[in-house]
Amino acid sequence: MSNDANAVAGTGRLNAVFVDEVESTTVVDGISRRGLPGGAVVARVYDIAAGVQWPEVDHHSIDESIYVVDGELIEGEQRYPAGSFLHYQPGTSHRPRTETGVRILVFGLAG
Repeated sequence: MSNDANAVAGTGRLNAVFVDEVESTTVVDGISRRGLPGGAVVARVYDIAAGVQWPEVDHHSIDESIYVVDGELIEGEQRYPAGSFLHYQPGTSHRPRTETGVRILVFGLAG
């Protein structure tokens, strides 16, 4: 599957991509981001290298959900292995890090 693969499904369009073929951008050294197709919901994949922490505190004005795809995400003293799902409500903040490296899938509302 290529990153521009499209198929018609029912009455709407289906956008399908292979995540590792989507162009990545560097957030900071050790953190890359891949934007995925979406509409009202924004989906992004972040790869964070071992020993790296998010560069600043991330404050949430809207809901954000994170699925840990691979590796381990650390929030404060809590460790979240692959398969974990985190939901941050408006008014929360965090500064994630990893010791092992991690791939996360992040969802939020567009706009």
